Amino acid sequence: MEDIFQWCKEGNALQVRVWLDEPEHDMNQGDDHGFSPLHWSCMKGHIKIVEMLLQRGARVNVTNRGDDTPLHLAAAFGHKDIVLMLLRQRADVNFTNEHGNSPLHYACFWNYDTIAEDLVHHGSKVSIANKYGDTPLDKAKRKLAKSLHDIAIASGQDLNIIKFKDQSWLGLKTRSRDATLSRHKGINFKELDLKTKIAETHSGVTFKGRWQKNDIVAKTLNIRNITARISRDFNEEFPRLRIFSHPNILPVIGCCNTPQNLIVISQYMPLGSLYNVLHEGRGDIVVDTARALKFAIDIARGMAFLHSLERTIPEYFLNSRHVIIEEDMTARLNMADAKFSFQEKGRIYYPAWMSPEALQKKITDRNWEASDMWSFAILLWELATREVPFPDQSPMEVGMRIALEGLRISIKPGISHHLSKLIKICMNEDPGKRPTFDMIVPILDKMTR
Repeated sequence: MEDIFQWCKEGNALQVRVWLDEPEHDMNQGDDHGFSPLHWSCMKGHIKIVEMLLQRGARVNVTNRGDDTPLHLAAAFGHKDIVLMLLRQRADVNFTNEHGNSPLHYACFWNYDTIAEDLVHHGSKVSIANKYGDTPLDKAKRKLAKSLHDIAIASGQDLNIIKFKDQSWLGLKTRSRDATLSRHKGINFKELDLKTKIAETHSGVTFKGRWQKNDIVAKTLNIRNITARISRDFNEEFPRLRIFSHPNILPVIGCCNTPQNLIVISQYMPLGSLYNVLHEGRGDIVVDTARALKFAIDIARGMAFLHSLERTIPEYFLNSRHVIIEEDMTARLNMADAKFSFQEKGRIYYPAWMSPEALQKKITDRNWEASDMWSFAILLWELATREVPFPDQSPMEVGMRIALEGLRISIKPGISHHLSKLIKICMNEDPGKRPTFDMIVPILDKMTR
């Protein structure tokens, strides 16, 4: 992992690109000081590497140990083009670090006047006070301070002082090496401390537990007879689920393969699945339209990345139970819910989210990407309505009726015109006419503006 930080410092774009092509590499992991590859690239001014990292899904608001975001560093070191690139990616212009300084504080202190003006034009507040009571205007030279004051007035900013507020609790820090555990594969069953059963489904039983001082989720696969062949297939297949290189994918950390149990291990996320958040909700989480669209964008980006990889087994089926919500409200596709080749062939667990052709045809005979797009349309409908599709029918009945009788969700009057249109496009009865996830992401981005 050390090399990626050095390559980002040096500006070695070729090595960074080769490193990013390995799915097990986590671009949001931090070094000993919490600096991510994006932090170093922004600090050193390597714009091509910054662009590459952002295109691959690096978190734009990730923070280091001192709560600096990449925008703090780009502004502090005077890299205007990188500042503008981060702003286009919706970087938080008013995020404050452990000293209470926003990116604007640093641009003003170092007298980067055009960067400071760009930040204010993009909503950076001139009245945020740091820990010591200083606003950006206090740090700026007289001419720059007057210019920023005038821009703020023209844009309708409230110039009353905003006192320092600690933001370190937001959970945006880079993931430590121990948190991602990307170097681990085979895990000794005796090292697991499985405490609480949190779910039981057709595919297996899921426990919350501890391993090497980390909260983990361990899913014991429901396999009646673990033969030598199944054990071998499991060892071959589970490493394909260790995808650490995208922020919208929750990887499998490792596995336990014993004569009695096949166990898949991933990080514990206290909020649970998107299904939990939407339908078994906690009162403190409000899924309004903006948050629903954010979830949809996260899921679409994760699916676009999966589709960019070689088609693999185990197979991931998209539905709200298989999407995990992180504490910072990032949606991540849960690779631990993928189905292995030896698990109950032909059995469908959640048919309400599946396309007609996926319910009728063999895996080898259907368009995988188009089937996932249908599932995404159901998920969009679910986010818009906060309802479960076909709740009054059994899974078997739902599957039969979707495949053979044309059962479909109904677009309700409360759903916006643009979202209704998108759902219909994604559910085109002709799989060949459905869009790809790369086409969907910019459409969803536009809806949020």
